[in-house]
Amino acid sequence: MEYSLMTKLAAEFVGTAILMIFGNGSVANTELKNTKGYHAGWLNIAMGYGFGVMFPVLMFGGVSGAHINPAMTIAQAVNGMFPWNEVAPYIVAQLLGAVAGQLVVFATYYPHYRDTEDPEAIFATFSTTDAEGSRFNYFLNEFFGTLVLVLGALCCLLLPWGAKDLAAASIVVGFIVWGLVTSLGGPTGPGLNPARDLMPRLLHQILPIAHKGGSRWNEVWIPVVAPIAGAIVGAFLYKVLFAV
Repeated sequence: MEYSLMTKLAAEFVGTAILMIFGNGSVANTELKNTKGYHAGWLNIAMGYGFGVMFPVLMFGGVSGAHINPAMTIAQAVNGMFPWNEVAPYIVAQLLGAVAGQLVVFATYYPHYRDTEDPEAIFATFSTTDAEGSRFNYFLNEFFGTLVLVLGALCCLLLPWGAKDLAAASIVVGFIVWGLVTSLGGPTGPGLNPARDLMPRLLHQILPIAHKGGSRWNEVWIPVVAPIAGAIVGAFLYKVLFAV
């Protein structure tokens, strides 16, 4: 069944919002003071992001492709796998979805934002940064992480076994994200998605949060450019090596 563009955009909006609610919501539950999950640990965050990708792909993979990520949309278009005339609308829907999802996280954790005095903990619930303060490592981590994500997701969803059983393929994609956060997540978070980092960073700048510190705009290009570059390479490798 072919859905209208507006239905596809609604799927991208809602799917990206769900990604933010599950993903950054798990960070808020872990990092903000006096939550019931305070200091729950890295596996809690990895699980949140894994489910945050798994559920939108299960819900909307058959509607819009569930890109929920501008890097995925751009990478497929560059490699001739997605129409260029739908790229800008998809990205706008994803960016707005990221805003909506992050606002839900902020609203539901508002008392805990007030309780938290650590600016690093607060910032972590919005955006990414490199743990060692290295821009080179930041770029490298986001590039390779997104490359693996896009290559893995396309292989799961588009190769014959996944195309025949989209639900099973969607679950595996969620586990790819879960595994990536546990394996390559230590240096940066990771973001792997320009919308997931850029729009929450904007909200971090404008929302009235005590003790929030700076929004690190001097490094914002990294979690935007690196995932897009990594995604393009990942989609290229899929198309050249595995597409049928």
